[in-house]
Amino acid sequence: MTEPNISNGRVESLEQLNAILGQPHPSIMEKHTDYTTPLIREFIEQARFFVLATSDAAGNCDCSPRGDLISQVLFPDEKTLVLPDRPGNRRADSYRNMIENPHVGILFLAPGHDEIVRVNGKATLTTDLDLLESMAMNGKPAQLAVIVRIDEAYLHCARAILRAKLWDPSTWPNSDDVPSLRDMMAEQHSLRVDDLEPARQEAYRKHLY
Repeated sequence: MTEPNISNGRVESLEQLNAILGQPHPSIMEKHTDYTTPLIREFIEQARFFVLATSDAAGNCDCSPRGDLISQVLFPDEKTLVLPDRPGNRRADSYRNMIENPHVGILFLAPGHDEIVRVNGKATLTTDLDLLESMAMNGKPAQLAVIVRIDEAYLHCARAILRAKLWDPSTWPNSDDVPSLRDMMAEQHSLRVDDLEPARQEAYRKHLY
């Protein structure tokens, strides 16, 4: 099979893009609001997993997964949400980006449900003790909080989740067929596998909070 030439067919203008995809219906372009409704807030409160997208001042992007067994996202009002931060590897890519560029995008997933809620806005960081305590998990306060002033809140249909059959266990790959963190790290950094922890038994799995 001939390798595709990825430099061919480059799309470089909105006119080209519109010719390929067609014009969206006006209702699609106007589906967002700058506030959350009670049902959107209820969905987010059930969304134990979300992905936080940021970029630095130069436009270098990052996308970070977050999760809690019980969602700890707070809503001080309909135009504001607050996200907790838990201990991690201290790279703090998302937070470094926010200091340079406050614009963020968030994608909320509720386990077993196909629809998605998306929020875009501007973020600030805080260490307010009362706020961190209000988002405690297993008796441990959040170590940082992200306050997001909402610019856009909207719903995303289920097509991507349905195509991927994300919640259908009968389609999931065998875990032995998916490379482990240990093996990928060893390959990426030319490390000896024997010098690393056993695959899928990394110490961090036992210390989530």
